[in-house]
Amino acid sequence: MAGSNTAVGSSMNLPDLTVNDTLVKLVALHAREHGDEIALREKDFGIWKTFTWSEVNHRVRAFALGLTKLGVVPGEVVALLGDNRPDWLMGEVATHALRGLSLGIYRDALDEEVAYLITYADVKVVFAEDEEQVDKLLNLAERLPTLQHIIYSDPRGMRKYSDPRLLPAADLVAMGEELHRQQPKLYDQMVAATKGTDVAILCTTSGTTSNPKMAMLQAGSLIRHVASYLSVDPKGPEDEYVSVLPMSWIMEQVYAVGMGIVSRMRVNFVEEAETMMHDFREIGPSFVLFAPRLWEAIAADVRARMMDSSPFKQKMFELGMKLGLEALAQGKRSAVADWILFRALRDRLGFTNLKSAATGGAALGPDTFKFFQALGVPLRQIYGQTETMGAYTVHRAGDVDFDTVGVPFDDGIQVKVIDPDQNGVGEIVTSHPNMFAGYYRNEKATMGDVRDGWMHTGDAGFFDKKGHLVIIDRIKDIATTAKGDRFSPQYIENKLKFSPYVAEAVILGDKREYLSAMICIRFSILSKWAEKNRIAFTTYADLSSRPEVYELLRTEVERVNQTLPEHQRIAKFLLLYKELDADDGELTRTRKVRRSVIADKYGTIIESIYAGQPKIDVDTMITFQDGTKQRIRTTLTVIDLVPTTATRQPVAA
Repeated sequence: MAGSNTAVGSSMNLPDLTVNDTLVKLVALHAREHGDEIALREKDFGIWKTFTWSEVNHRVRAFALGLTKLGVVPGEVVALLGDNRPDWLMGEVATHALRGLSLGIYRDALDEEVAYLITYADVKVVFAEDEEQVDKLLNLAERLPTLQHIIYSDPRGMRKYSDPRLLPAADLVAMGEELHRQQPKLYDQMVAATKGTDVAILCTTSGTTSNPKMAMLQAGSLIRHVASYLSVDPKGPEDEYVSVLPMSWIMEQVYAVGMGIVSRMRVNFVEEAETMMHDFREIGPSFVLFAPRLWEAIAADVRARMMDSSPFKQKMFELGMKLGLEALAQGKRSAVADWILFRALRDRLGFTNLKSAATGGAALGPDTFKFFQALGVPLRQIYGQTETMGAYTVHRAGDVDFDTVGVPFDDGIQVKVIDPDQNGVGEIVTSHPNMFAGYYRNEKATMGDVRDGWMHTGDAGFFDKKGHLVIIDRIKDIATTAKGDRFSPQYIENKLKFSPYVAEAVILGDKREYLSAMICIRFSILSKWAEKNRIAFTTYADLSSRPEVYELLRTEVERVNQTLPEHQRIAKFLLLYKELDADDGELTRTRKVRRSVIADKYGTIIESIYAGQPKIDVDTMITFQDGTKQRIRTTLTVIDLVPTTATRQPVAA
């Protein structure tokens, strides 16, 4: 059962999780029993720095006592803002030692969201990683009336600041160590006072508005749920994990914080986003979690590199993929494909040591899933929500189905489909002992989403004959054409994104006569393609308007159309002049399309498509993350795919 971990803990050599029911208790336990064992690594200036469990416990204690000196008391919220770093994890656990609540904020959150979260939760103290995040807070000035202390770990560039709220992490540590010398038993008393029933984490939901809700997660519930997950996908001290997804996201909380501390799996932090894959390969992790967009980007990059390789290598790649996919369809692995292609490719990507891999946060297209499975990556789909302590279903080893998200971790997790239609498709609801304790300061929203103990996900799905859960789409996003044909925009979008040239896509057609697509090109790859083919361009908007690019993308869309039922085929498409961006509200932070925002923002373009206009003039302003603006004046070409390939005309310049 998910709510009982005595058996689970003993079978996996986990600590007694009924006694050690908070993360801070577990850290203290590991320091006593495994003090010299490496817990964390961080790459800085090209060198991997290690933290043993003793060192982690020492810094957590210093942070916690330092926060006490700053006046943080039980029940108060401490926020964390920045990249994935050891100090984020240790600052979070230190907050729990005070019986405080940690609130992770996405590092790229806009000013409005940062101000809302900090003021809504009455945050007095923020762990801000570096100068960039400090600037974000200082620029908000009087919009953060509750903020009293900004703790920063990276001192580079900080000498020019004189704001009295600023405090180096080193000074916080010194304050904590001084208090420990004065009261050597205080910290142990604080740790002993923590309870599994304490709300320890506030985790923001992705939502569809600019003001996310905050799910309250209890310490013991997180630990029990992690143990439930480990019962079907075991991890231990010999396992390596590289933390690359935002620490504020629920699944990174589960893996980097929860699993890392419960199972003593070593957690590694890369130096920069730009060095991620290089650092990843150096570690050679045994487990990885990537969001679908990252799996898609890796697959696209592999195929793009093959385009630039020699004809012989291209032939070997095509042969290897053909043999690998044929073997995969039979539930086997191709030794020949592994020898000529996959072994070297796994090494190049840093996947050689993988024993387990996961994708979650949004749907991953089956084509991309099959690509990595054929490659020999033990990829599994997970499914869940922030409110359900993240994932609660997963594929079992040896029982992976590309079209499903697997089965619940254990019998303590109940999942059912309510109000099914004639095809068995209905809303997915779930209930288990380790779900969230409600939304912070928002009982009305809690009552709206949790009814009679069941979390209503808003997702449409069904159970297949094997008992696997199949996710169709968000209920509100499932569309019906004017002819009465139902379709899932997300399903078609994911098939399009398997193309190395497609970064994002939005499928239109609800209550329309036919389906259309607005496509964002993958600029990093198409720019190389254009240079190789001597196609001149200046900007993203310019490249996306080139007739040669339209011809290339027409081929990609037609390839997808051949795999779809006739009523789900794309009749028209255009290439957008910009990428969809979470900063513009067009995507959630987990890269899900916000369709209501798209419908409103691009309404004129959408209406022009369905009015039959072959060309659409655009004159608009776009704002970049640094606040600068650029005027975009371009003409979008609408490609009509109704004519046959033999009779179509080339795109005019």
